[in-house]
Order: sequence, then structure tokens, then C-alpha cells
Amino acid sequence: MNGKIYLIPTEMGEQDSSRLFPSYNLSIIEHVDFYIVENVRTVRRFIKKVCPTKKIEDVVFYEINKHSPAEQLQEMMKPLFEGKDIGVVSEAGMPCIADPGNMVVAEAHRKNVQVVPLVGPNSIIMALIASGFNGQNFTFHGYVPIKDDRKKTILAWESVAFKTGQTQIFMETPYRNQQLLEDLLNILKPSTRLCVATDITLPTESIKTYSVSEWKSKKVDLQKRPSIFLIL
Repeated sequence: MNGKIYLIPTEMGEQDSSRLFPSYNLSIIEHVDFYIVENVRTVRRFIKKVCPTKKIEDVVFYEINKHSPAEQLQEMMKPLFEGKDIGVVSEAGMPCIADPGNMVVAEAHRKNVQVVPLVGPNSIIMALIASGFNGQNFTFHGYVPIKDDRKKTILAWESVAFKTGQTQIFMETPYRNQQLLEDLLNILKPSTRLCVATDITLPTESIKTYSVSEWKSKKVDLQKRPSIFLIL
């Protein structure tokens, strides 16, 4: 019998992990000895924290990114066909969202391997439900373009939001968040509503929704702080 793929959420920053994960998650982490991860160092530290009795030296880690070749992925998944379970863990939060773990899951479905998602934090959904925006019709665009198409893309998302009432959700790397906020305030219409959700689940968490014109009077420091942006 084949093993299972467990999609294991992790922290989104240093905090008390007991408020994020049910005991079932910890039992799975304790049980699983093979992991496909985005960053070995981060996941190793996470496992040591939440399951301090687990023998980390017995754990096998495979590192994956969006450029990992198909043959490497096949090699990583070999334990499944020996009856071993594998955990897929992202750099932060829920795996397979803005994360290369989806390649593992797609291959698992092709190979008729059971995929089991575990409960845990997801900054995109948590930002959406705390924004006051449309939670029935929304789109997550991933990372906003850095250069040439940036303004054009943002204006296109704003247009969709205005015409359809669909919440537009996107993100940027933390060290470019401050610049993105400044760009949004310069590009978007004054009446467009903008939610900025920062440091979700951390003690410094901040989730605020204002019109663009109102945001312009606020002093906000997003530099190197993980954030999700939503417009409507």
C-alpha cells in the first residue's frame, strides 16, 4: 500500500505555536520521517520546536523549488511507494499556496496517492475574512509584477474589483512591501478601498481597511514585514 502525502502548515513567524496547530498535526509530524520542503533549515527548526522529542537526525529532507526537474521530484516521492508517508511543508503558513509544493500534490494525484491537508494558518484567507471585503467572489494573484507591467496590472485589478465586486488579493516580498504600498497609493483611485494585513498571527499583527485617500494620511512601516494586500 502506498504512503500518504500530508500537507503540513507551519508558523508565519516566531510565536507560541500552541495557538495555531491542533494536537493531531503534531502527531503526524512525530510520525512522518520524510519531508519535501521549500527550506530545510526552516522546517528542521520548526519540527524541533513543536516536536522536541522527535529524533531529527533520523528525518530525511528533500528541498524543492519551482525549477526542480521532474526526475528529481520522482526521486523524492519514492518512499511513498514503499509505504512511507511524506510531509510537504512550506517556508511559512499553508503549503502549496504561493509555494512549489503543488507540484508534489499534482504528481501524487497522477500516481493515485492520497493527499491529506492539515488544519493551520493561511495568511491569504485570514486577511480576506478580516478585511470586510467580498468573501464569496475573490481572486488571489500571487506576487505583483516588479517592473514594466506593475501599474498596468494594478489598474486592471482595480477595474475588475470596481466592475464585478470581486476582491483582488496579492502580495510582495517583505522587503518591497513599503514600496508597493506607496505605488498603490499613487496608482489607485482615492475611493478604492485597500486592506493591508501585516504580521498575521504574530503579536505585531495589524489588519486595517481604509480608502486610498484615507491611507495617505496614515504613517505605516511595512519594511520587511510579511503583508497581504486586498483591494475592492
